[in-house]
Amino acid sequence: MSTVRRSNEVDIIRMAALIGICVVNVPFMALPVESVFIPPDGFYDKSAGFLVESFLQLKFFLLFSFIFGWGMAIQYKSAESKGQLFARRYFRRMIGLAILGVAHAILVFSGDILLLYALLGTLLWLIKDFSPRRLMTFAAWMLPLSMISLTVLALLIDAIMADQSISLAALGGAQLGGVFLEATQARFTDWPITFGFLVLLQGPLALGAFAVGLAAAKTDFFSENSAGFNLLQQRLPLLIIIALPLNILYAAVVGGIVPETYEILSLVGVVLIAIGAPALSLIYLYIFIRLSRMIKMPLLLVLAGQNSLSSYVAQGVLAGFVFGAYGLGLFHSLGHAALLPVSLIIAFTAMVFVGVWAKLFGRGPLEPILRQISGR
Repeated sequence: MSTVRRSNEVDIIRMAALIGICVVNVPFMALPVESVFIPPDGFYDKSAGFLVESFLQLKFFLLFSFIFGWGMAIQYKSAESKGQLFARRYFRRMIGLAILGVAHAILVFSGDILLLYALLGTLLWLIKDFSPRRLMTFAAWMLPLSMISLTVLALLIDAIMADQSISLAALGGAQLGGVFLEATQARFTDWPITFGFLVLLQGPLALGAFAVGLAAAKTDFFSENSAGFNLLQQRLPLLIIIALPLNILYAAVVGGIVPETYEILSLVGVVLIAIGAPALSLIYLYIFIRLSRMIKMPLLLVLAGQNSLSSYVAQGVLAGFVFGAYGLGLFHSLGHAALLPVSLIIAFTAMVFVGVWAKLFGRGPLEPILRQISGR
């Protein structure tokens, strides 16, 4: 890992991932839970949901996870150059992420991924010395594990939906549109169920993406004409053949286009997203690398990508203001179609804010806190 260099492409990818994550997350902050898990009515809302589920959901968080794995190598390089013990700083960083994740989940967004990243980052430590080939093999084994966890998740959701004694509204989101204390209480109540949902939905895939990112760092993936990048380019046709039908099938199942009576097809559509989502994420990875080498991105957005912790939390804080009664009070007043442009506005507004802050003060508002906890 001593040859790892920081790459500008990484900041661009992280920035793009933050935008995609915001678009996926906003409906969970803007709508009651029953409106999120039940397919919407109306052509435009159905179309918007289909686009998000086909091309964004479970894809951009994988890009973010890939960069997390890459970041481990950067942290190691930084600690090594300063003669510091990497283990102490790394685990303190994971503790800091966990603390911030708990606060974020309760105060901002119960679908927080920071705690999950902290836990999975601890597991990543166990394989940090693997060779790139072993890391890729480990990542490959996360695919069948994800299929198993998705099967369990699908069966649990079916059981909940079939149980007439359980109200979806009672499972969360009923008071998210209330004043801050009401929304906080709702998030606190919802969080255990939501976190369990995230572990099954994202856990194995995120850990696999961590491993791929670490392997990429060890092989200098972002260098010009690297073997890894050339291989990715060669595999693009295969990835497209795999990604498009599997992601479209997943969206058709989640969006209610596939009839409920087609139980086997529905289960297959959910389970095989464990392959379809990583395949499409790799395509996006290639596209964003190409774009980053062709187009110069605005400095403020690049700075927002470099300060991704602040950008991620700022998106949730801004969304809370937009939809909560303590702000604009737009909770449950917009459909999926209207939420698409709103979520993009939220994403860019939050990132510009963080970019300006970083330009003025050197770092985003939350990064110094994490650095302080990490002992940096």
